[in-house]
Amino acid sequence: MKSRKLSRKRSRTAIVTAAAASVVAGVALVPNWSAGAAVVDDPTVDAATKATFQKLADAVFTDRTQALVHGATTKQSTSRFSGDVRMSSTQSRDENSALTQLRGRQNSLAKLGETYSAGNTRVTLDATRVTGRTAKADVTETTTLTYAKATGNAPKTTGFQSHHELTFKADRQGTWQLTTIKDTDDGGLAVNTLSKPSVKAPAPADDGDTMPNAPRAATTRNPVAVPKTSTTYDYKAMAAYAEKYWNVYNKDYPDFNGHADGGDCTNFVSQSLKAGGWKHVPGYVYDYTKWFGTADIQSDSFVGVNEWSWFAQNSKRTQPLANVYQAEVGDVIQMDFDRDGSKDHTMIVTYKSNGVPYVTYHSNNTLRRSVASLVASYPNAYYYAYRT
Repeated sequence: MKSRKLSRKRSRTAIVTAAAASVVAGVALVPNWSAGAAVVDDPTVDAATKATFQKLADAVFTDRTQALVHGATTKQSTSRFSGDVRMSSTQSRDENSALTQLRGRQNSLAKLGETYSAGNTRVTLDATRVTGRTAKADVTETTTLTYAKATGNAPKTTGFQSHHELTFKADRQGTWQLTTIKDTDDGGLAVNTLSKPSVKAPAPADDGDTMPNAPRAATTRNPVAVPKTSTTYDYKAMAAYAEKYWNVYNKDYPDFNGHADGGDCTNFVSQSLKAGGWKHVPGYVYDYTKWFGTADIQSDSFVGVNEWSWFAQNSKRTQPLANVYQAEVGDVIQMDFDRDGSKDHTMIVTYKSNGVPYVTYHSNNTLRRSVASLVASYPNAYYYAYRT
């Protein structure tokens, strides 16, 4: 049922009557709205309003995606919203600032030789929660970007999924205004996001042992190539698994996305390595020299960023690479966003073309993002590369 507007006369009468009653009771009553203003009851969110929430969210994230596309219009598509649902003036200024920053990211990418010729964004509304005059909408964004200079066997597109919470508040006339946007993924690694990626607290050493420390990898272009010669594992199978399950999770394993312990990134990479021939090393779950993962139980080294690194080095299943651009299909790249010595994110290389590795990962779910894009987006992070 739609909200019913009170007439100015009726609303003022109600306020005066209530105020008089409060004086008798010895309580001062301050009205929520100024006298004489048109006021509506707490508005309901019907199907049409939800649809408009979704359309506004779609417009916001489409704008952000288009800011990364070379030559795309910079006009905000959100400006066409008016009436019962619109963007607040403060959020509109924030979005203008976000678009400016994303256009700067576009320029940084172009300097590294990467441009996008097109972008497509689709937003679905997952849930809506209404409390009084506040509505929170959970949405899923699915975006595809087309690489402008893709030639030969190079990937033509990259894609990702992001989850967001949008807060709408109804003003005195009953108009819903978008006031805040929050990214709700653990990783915060979507190409068009400006939120800071999540970081983990430094992992403690186990029983005082000295953990193997991986050397950092450089991020300069065109390093000396380090061809992959090992035939121990099936690297194509690793890449195929990762690209199959990048946004449709394998039910044979738990899904840690949305958990406060760092998300699903390492769990996903471990599954991919297992698909390519890495064997279980059973034992105590907290022992970083062990590595195993099933639907029921997983070692810390199977799901933890730093614990995986310790196992990979101690077991000699990996060798460090001096430069992230030396990584080949099946190799693993990790990042330490705040450079505190504790690694925060794990990715697997699923494609390489023209000297550029492309990584696939969870939290955000991402397919074939170039290392150049990562370096342009997070130039101050520490990077680690592992030859598997």
